[in-house]
Amino acid sequence: MKQAFFFAVMMLLSAAGLQTATAQDKKLPPLDASPMDMAYYPPVYPYLVKVKGESGTLVARVIYSRPQKKGRKIFGELEPYGNVWRLGANEATEVEFFIPVNIGGKNIPKGRYTMYAIPEESKWTIILNRETDIWGAYKYNAAKDVVRTTVPVTTLPTPVEAFTMVFEKADAGANLVMSWDNVMVSLPVKFSEKSSTKKK
Repeated sequence: MKQAFFFAVMMLLSAAGLQTATAQDKKLPPLDASPMDMAYYPPVYPYLVKVKGESGTLVARVIYSRPQKKGRKIFGELEPYGNVWRLGANEATEVEFFIPVNIGGKNIPKGRYTMYAIPEESKWTIILNRETDIWGAYKYNAAKDVVRTTVPVTTLPTPVEAFTMVFEKADAGANLVMSWDNVMVSLPVKFSEKSSTKKK
């Protein structure tokens, strides 16, 4: 009886060891140097509305990667002026609007779009493009642009280490603020008059 019990225990330990070895043999990807992040409008929407139960309707969500400065000069060197940039790293940044909005004087239907930028020293051209799930800007197709608009550059006194995107409330809707190194730009996003960020 003891021998049978000992044999069963050994078989279980062997199986467990085999499973551990198999899991360790799998090559999992390392931590990304430019981690993916997400910004909402209203800000921290999932926590405020879904957890705390406050009123609010989801208007916009941006998914982007956050490259680091790491002592480099970013704009004009790492990201050359006049070139189309993915607005982050890895996959091109994507924004989803859950209501119709207006950007650069153009009405934008609700939906998901890829965002690009063309940085210049004193201004950026922000682009919304209808082709999604894009890596980098290598296959950027201007024929699929939905809107292009120009926003001024603000010089920051203190450099921002990680590329950051955040929505902030504005009179006519929200501003999508983008900051990296010593540069900040703000994209006005106006909400449709028929849309509301509050529950009816």
